[in-house]
Amino acid sequence: MRYYIVFLIMCSVSIEGITAQSKKTEHTFSSVSIETVLEDSISIRAITIDSRGLIYAGTEGKYGFISFDKEERVKSYHKSISWKGKKLHFRAIAATKEDFFILSIESPALLYKLSKKTGEASLVYKEEHPKAFYDAMAFWNDKEGIAIGDPTDKCLSVIITRDGGQSWRKVSCEVFPKAVEGEAAFAASNGNISIIDDQVWILSGGGASRVYHSSDKGGHWSVFDTPITQGIPTKGGYSLDFYDRNTGIIYGGDYTTPDTNQKNKVVTKDGGNTWTLVADGEGPGYRSCVRYIPNSEGKGVIAVGFKGISVSGDGGKSWKTISDASFYTLRFITDTIAYAAGKGRIAKLSFE
Repeated sequence: MRYYIVFLIMCSVSIEGITAQSKKTEHTFSSVSIETVLEDSISIRAITIDSRGLIYAGTEGKYGFISFDKEERVKSYHKSISWKGKKLHFRAIAATKEDFFILSIESPALLYKLSKKTGEASLVYKEEHPKAFYDAMAFWNDKEGIAIGDPTDKCLSVIITRDGGQSWRKVSCEVFPKAVEGEAAFAASNGNISIIDDQVWILSGGGASRVYHSSDKGGHWSVFDTPITQGIPTKGGYSLDFYDRNTGIIYGGDYTTPDTNQKNKVVTKDGGNTWTLVADGEGPGYRSCVRYIPNSEGKGVIAVGFKGISVSGDGGKSWKTISDASFYTLRFITDTIAYAAGKGRIAKLSFE
C-alpha cells in the first residue's frame, strides 16, 4: 500500500511539474489595455527606452523624453531640430548610458548626439548623397554602435562608431556583401537591426529581403537569403528580432496590400543561416514591427502595425489579433508592459 501511495505522490509531483512547465511556456496574451502618454500631430516610428523612460523621434524634427512615472512626466522634455530652415524626419534612434542618437532620413543624412539629461543636440555625422536614406540604428555597448540605410554604392549603407558616437565611419562595399538589384531596407519601425552580445543581424527588403550577419561587431559579414515575400519595392521583411543567438523572427509583407498574409513571417533556429516560413497564409497580414516577449523562451511574440496588434505564443506558428489599434513600433520594458508609437501618439500597452 505504501508503495502505491509513494507512486501516487510521485505521479502527482510529476503532473504538477508538467503543468507548471506547460504554463511557463504558454507565452501569449488575450487582451491589451492602452494608455496614451503623448498626443501630437507627428508620426513616430523611432523609440528606445532606458531605466527612466522612453525617448522618441519623429516627423517635423521632433524628439523628446517621456518618464515612465506619471508623477515625473512633468520633467519630460520635447524639442525639435531643423536644418537650414527645413524640419527633419527621424526614423532611427539608439541610446547609450549618457546619450541618445537620432538619425534623419533623406539627404543630407544627419546624425545627432543628444544629452539624456537636457536633450541638447550636437551633429556628429553628415552624409550628402542623392540616395542617402537611413533606416535603423542600435548599439552593442556604450562605445560601439551601428546604423544602416539604403545603398548609395554597391552595398547597403552601414556606418559604425567605436568611440561612443563621437565619430562614425562608413563601411566600404569592398568588405560588405554586394546588394542585388532593388535591394534596400524599410524605415518602418527602427527594426532592421538586432543585436545579441557581439552579434548583429541586419534585414533588407524590396528587390531582395536578406539577412546580413556579423559575429564580431561589424568586422566581418555574411549574407543569407530568406523565403519571405520580396521582389518589388514595397515587399519584404520590415522588422526582425532575435531572442538569443539562435532564435530569430522576421515579420513583413506589403503595406500596400496589408491584409495579405502569404509569405510574410519567417523564423530561424540556427542564428540566421536558414529561415523557414511560418503561418503562411494564416494569421495577420502586414506588420511593421515584431518583438519577442521578454522571458518567454522565444515562444511569445508581439507584432504591431497600422492594422492592429497581434500575438503568438508558439514562436510565430499561430497568431491572434488582440486589438485593432494602430501603431508602427513597439518596445517592451517588462514581460507584460510595452510602449508603442505611431501616427499622432505614444502609448503604454499593458498585456494580460
